[in-house]
Amino acid sequence: MGAFAKAVCGATTSLALLLGSHAAAIAAGDAAVPPSKDWSFDGWSGTVDRAAAQRGLKVYLNNCSLCHSLSLVSYRNLGALGFSEDEIKAIAETYFVTDGPDNFGDMFERAARPSDNFVPPFPNEQAARAFNNGAYPPDLSLITKARVDGSNYVHALLTGYEDGPPEGTELMPGMNYNAYFPGHQIAMAQPLWDDGIEYDDGTSATAHQQAWDVVNFLQWAAEPHMEERKRMGVKVVIYLLVFAAVMYAFKRKIWSKLH
Repeated sequence: MGAFAKAVCGATTSLALLLGSHAAAIAAGDAAVPPSKDWSFDGWSGTVDRAAAQRGLKVYLNNCSLCHSLSLVSYRNLGALGFSEDEIKAIAETYFVTDGPDNFGDMFERAARPSDNFVPPFPNEQAARAFNNGAYPPDLSLITKARVDGSNYVHALLTGYEDGPPEGTELMPGMNYNAYFPGHQIAMAQPLWDDGIEYDDGTSATAHQQAWDVVNFLQWAAEPHMEERKRMGVKVVIYLLVFAAVMYAFKRKIWSKLH
């Protein structure tokens, strides 16, 4: 891993502590309830905001992917978000995977292909823990499903940092105050900053916008077939309603002959 990636990971510790279990509170105290956001994917007819998810991919690649894997998603899946084959190939080719064996029985490295899953930042768990002071950054493939009220929780954590703790609250060395983290003390420094990246579509890259976009992307990653499932659900409900109406009419006809 390059010096830049090490500097970023070292400065921010690990998203493992940011997105960790509620039981991993550093100090006693209740976390604030995450505000409910009006997500486009909520509800029985909700859909993915593809523009936001595309921007969220950039947030993930520039920030999260330095420490976090996305092991259940392949690069070619990005086609569902509107990326072209050439764009997907260009994204994949910036990463390398170990492949083989070749004709001589040796393993070798090659550029990633669209068919490959997202390349993890570390070769194994031990390497990840060694690099992150013992913490193991969780895979983000299902993070919005693995947490209670996941989308709102992740968004609140990413935007819940404050300059300092409230009066009377003492932070442990190396900790940061976050209103939405259990115990309010979190080892990871604020990961998103205004204008930390530049969006290709000209959207203002505030910290809140970046958090919004990356949550949209992670929600899609956690359930890429959500829209298809919801469409099927609507069809099933319509079928059952029509079936119930037909059976009711049939029942009325049968009983009318008995009276």
